[in-house]
Amino acid sequence: MQIIVITTVVIAIVGLIVGAGLVFTGKKFYVEVDEREAAVRECLPGNNCGACGYAGCDAMAGAIAKGEAPVNGCPVGGAPVAEKIGAIMGASADAVERNVAFVRCKGTCDVTHNQGNYVGIKDCRAAVMAGINVTDCSYGCLGFGSCQAVCPQHAIRVVNGVAVVSRKLCVGCGLCVKTCPRGLIELVPESKHVAVQCSNHDRGPMVKKVCSAGCIGCMLCVKQCEHQAITVTNNLAHVNYANCAQCDKCVSKCPAKVITPSLNFGKEQDVPA
Repeated sequence: MQIIVITTVVIAIVGLIVGAGLVFTGKKFYVEVDEREAAVRECLPGNNCGACGYAGCDAMAGAIAKGEAPVNGCPVGGAPVAEKIGAIMGASADAVERNVAFVRCKGTCDVTHNQGNYVGIKDCRAAVMAGINVTDCSYGCLGFGSCQAVCPQHAIRVVNGVAVVSRKLCVGCGLCVKTCPRGLIELVPESKHVAVQCSNHDRGPMVKKVCSAGCIGCMLCVKQCEHQAITVTNNLAHVNYANCAQCDKCVSKCPAKVITPSLNFGKEQDVPA
């Protein structure tokens, strides 16, 4: 009987010590939770894509609540989400234009030649690591769909050997941009439709040998643009969207028709998933 009493007392004392320790630890390491952080997290779309520059939506919500990130910092949610978060944080949400992915390659099977039938792993990154070129152009889209595999919105498909983007489905998360081993995909403002659909840096004659739709770096687009919105660097034209007025004059002057005009942008880069 005495043993039972002693055991009970010891257990009670140990329980009190452990309980006191838990209370002390809880107070010592207590982290105050900002209710606004939870409210902001509820507004975010939950893609966890990292397009905002943070590890995920939880990290983004914490940064917004602490004032370290703007209320309109989510490019996927756009203006509607920014307005909701702005109301929670008591800050104005300036409109943020949505970005969409654009594939800078026009080298379909109709304008370039296949070097052979590849039967290995259908992955662009593996093909690049192995030094494999599917077509004559060493800059063009490999067409194995690594970008398609990582797209959470199913906004990319490989059509006729080249990846194309559905602007209606694309949320501008940038995962395809990070995945493409040849850096063919870029994010462009949704309202800007003029883009150079090529990534070949070779000189004109060499480009024509491998792809009839490639940029030849002729500079005609630069000379035609009144807004200094186009530059040619390393034999390749590129659009500065901050200056582009969407006049389409460069489109009409491009002899290779590699600058995608406003009227055709949707047709070429907006395919149903």
